[in-house]
Amino acid sequence: MNKLKTHCKNIAILGSTGSIGTQTLQVVRESASYKDADGNSQELNVVGLAAGRNAKLLEEQIREFKPRIAVLYDEKAAAELKQAVQDIDVKVLSGMEGLIEMSRMEDCEMLVTGIVGMIGIRPTIAAIETGKDIALANKETLVCAGHIIMSLAKKMGVKILPVDSEHSAIFQSLQSRSPSFTEGETVPGAGNSEIRKILLTASGGPFRGMKKEDLAGKTCSEALKHPNWNMGAKVTIDSASLVNKGLEVMEARWLFGVPVDDITVVIHPQSILHSAVEYTDGAVVGQMGTPDMKLPIRYALFYPERKYSPDRRLDLFEIGSLTFEKPDTEVFKGLALALRAAKTGGSMPTVFNAANEVAVARFLKNEIGFLDIYETIEKAMDAHVCVADPDVGDILEAEKSTHALLGGF
Repeated sequence: MNKLKTHCKNIAILGSTGSIGTQTLQVVRESASYKDADGNSQELNVVGLAAGRNAKLLEEQIREFKPRIAVLYDEKAAAELKQAVQDIDVKVLSGMEGLIEMSRMEDCEMLVTGIVGMIGIRPTIAAIETGKDIALANKETLVCAGHIIMSLAKKMGVKILPVDSEHSAIFQSLQSRSPSFTEGETVPGAGNSEIRKILLTASGGPFRGMKKEDLAGKTCSEALKHPNWNMGAKVTIDSASLVNKGLEVMEARWLFGVPVDDITVVIHPQSILHSAVEYTDGAVVGQMGTPDMKLPIRYALFYPERKYSPDRRLDLFEIGSLTFEKPDTEVFKGLALALRAAKTGGSMPTVFNAANEVAVARFLKNEIGFLDIYETIEKAMDAHVCVADPDVGDILEAEKSTHALLGGF
């Protein structure tokens, strides 16, 4: 009698204590029950975990998943963690050097980039340079350095598997044309001549349908009440301002090789159709599901296979109807400013992103109003002298100069 085999895919997670990271670890827990067609076990093995400064939660994750390397970007928090896990065989690192060392781990097959901010760019490049596939949830990596990342991924033969629900939906919709990766592809089906348009959906956030005068007095607590998704504070505010959707347009441009003008943002309040692709023959292929990030995470980790999910299923009879609207870019200027940055290109998307980071941080501290987010971004973009083809150094300098212009966080 043949014994069943266990195949483990070794993964490392950037941002393991955040929303994407904790949900990825839930998928890892569930993976012990996954079987292939022959009944063989297919599991995920965590070899690296990295976070910002949450030493307590990372310690809990280390004790459960037993990675070889753990990293906290904050050096003081890393020192506390090292003391707390003396009894465990784990290498504790800190800072950017630690993130890069973890990303280069020899026995890691895939890096999940769930960290927020431009801090994810250099570790992602390090992982690609060492041949690792990327489960991408870090928007800034492609927004600011898409021309570098996609070119390097193609050169190294590395797969970029989108984790954001919208980009995963587009990725899945492209499978109707291209069922698997072919030589030289970073994202299957991307950039092919059969695509006429990408339909990128957005819930509209908690302020959907409001006028400018309505937004003037909106508070941080109101902006954090997303109607459908449970996300971190930064992403939730970005969703309310539609900045998040602008960042996703920039991501989609690089991931799928389509011009910005061929990406249409569609407000879809129910968050059931996660995005779609319109083909040249008029067919529209989309992906629907409940608002649950574990679905796109699981799809990226096990692509091209689909694994059983114990989560709640979509009930169309319960949903009843789906509605769609055009975004109001005059009121929600975050999207309009993002499209301007995307079409300008070069270092301008970095300035857009960096200015938004400063503005959102201040809004979360109740230092500025909601509409001031847009004014902050526009001020930085108007002042910037664009670099047409920035390298990583230029990108980081654009971020630094933007923070300096705006007075930092």
